[in-house]
Amino acid sequence: MPALTYDEAEIRDAIDRIVHRTFQMDFNWDWPGGVAFFGVAEAYEATGNKAYLNLLKAWVDEKLEDGLPRLSVNGVSIGHCILSLYKATEDETYIEIATQMAQYLQHDAERFADGIFQHTVNSEVYNFPEQAWVDTMMMAGYFLLRVGSMLGREDYFEDGLKQYHGHERFLQDPVTNLYYHGWDNIAQNHMSGIFWARGNAWAALTMAKALELVHVTHPSFMIIEGSLRDQVSALVRLQSENGLWHTVLTDPTSYEEISGSAGIATALLSYGSLYNKYIQRSIQGILRHVTKEGMVTQVSAGTAVMRDAEGYKAVPCKRIQGWGQGLTLAFLSALLQANRRTFV
Repeated sequence: MPALTYDEAEIRDAIDRIVHRTFQMDFNWDWPGGVAFFGVAEAYEATGNKAYLNLLKAWVDEKLEDGLPRLSVNGVSIGHCILSLYKATEDETYIEIATQMAQYLQHDAERFADGIFQHTVNSEVYNFPEQAWVDTMMMAGYFLLRVGSMLGREDYFEDGLKQYHGHERFLQDPVTNLYYHGWDNIAQNHMSGIFWARGNAWAALTMAKALELVHVTHPSFMIIEGSLRDQVSALVRLQSENGLWHTVLTDPTSYEEISGSAGIATALLSYGSLYNKYIQRSIQGILRHVTKEGMVTQVSAGTAVMRDAEGYKAVPCKRIQGWGQGLTLAFLSALLQANRRTFV
């Protein structure tokens, strides 16, 4: 497979523009900032640019002046940048906060079936009883793996693996190998039954990340590896000629969506050179949607499990979104480190 070709200076410049535009946005302690700052932390890891770390630290430290807010499964996603700050600074404050978040997940987060997290958000209005959403693999499952690995806490780590396995059981279609957006355990169905691009990105990216933390001798390794292997082999066959993926993966009349495309392309990078043909297409496809000011365009707005495919196709993609910034940063950062990444 031909080696990837790209201008490293162009990638670094795009990262810099996206990071600085991201910090011109206003975030609460919730998943839009959680994903945005996950991307900023990835950018710091890839570039070593201390300015990114300082921006992240300033935001988190200011929020922590008010103490840890009311948490939700989605809100725990801020924990990703908290762990990155601890790794970079060794400030015990950050690991104490991350531990509190892990304790919330273990003891207070709502669950169903055999311990799978119910999708919860920072809102008194919206409630999704006994629903599993693929988003949780990113927001909470991967966080538990990270904090468990960092602290040597097997209870956190195994709970994170339980979330991966439960969401695979409820959400991965055995025929297409794609992930559904959601599962309603009360109705025993996948609601609208849509294969949504960003949802598949949450699954693919975090499974690829998980395999960096799960030892090959752990039984979970092969479970996650098999799920990801089959998913990405389906996803690459749905890529558009522009190197992107449609927001409804199986509907080419739906618009190409950048956050999902970036997340999927990030996962492909974990396979070494195997998927270079598809990644190469994605590089320019994604860069075309980064403005000179650093806004990532054509990113769908926050998306519930919609009623049908038309609902997903009608989700607006006009405005800047934290998850679009963060997932694009994750892809560009992984691209810079591609020559150092291997897949076992």
